[in-house]
Amino acid sequence: MNGEQAYEILHKYMKGERYLQHSYAVEAIMRGLAKKLAPDDVEYWGIAGLLHDLDEEQCDWQNDLSVHGPTSVEILKKEGVEDQVLFDAICAHNPKSGVKAKTNIQYALLAADPMSGFVKAVAQIYPDKKVASVKHKSVMKRFNELRFAAGANRDYMEAIEFTGLSLDNLIDVALEEMCAIADELGL
Repeated sequence: MNGEQAYEILHKYMKGERYLQHSYAVEAIMRGLAKKLAPDDVEYWGIAGLLHDLDEEQCDWQNDLSVHGPTSVEILKKEGVEDQVLFDAICAHNPKSGVKAKTNIQYALLAADPMSGFVKAVAQIYPDKKVASVKHKSVMKRFNELRFAAGANRDYMEAIEFTGLSLDNLIDVALEEMCAIADELGL
């Protein structure tokens, strides 16, 4: 599957603007992480980020979190995709799916998902609400305020360390990559 096919699948199953923006942000962060961890697989990691929440509007994950991830896999199979590495990465971004992260792509997706929302939350407290205004120091300060963006799982973000990168690296990548597509993200 290439990026164009991934976008077609995404737009077939996902309509909500907020969900689409989140998917684009995670795609961008995953591409940035791949540049550091798997330079030959930048597009592939981007596709994993783009499709990680494909089932967001297709299943009742609010009442049963274990279906989030496996439902995306079923959708992808229905679309003719057979890629166990991709399937495992998508499922591992939600440990409640029964798949625990073990590989770099899995840990990266587990960390990139909440980081994208966290950076957006930090941007929202700035007067201009722009990601370009957000500084690394501000993200770290808010990271340590556990009531701030309480839904953003800090343990998942820190799981980036299993790849050999640091939380600081993840923050820098997220800020850089989200700034690069700020218009698409409405930030």
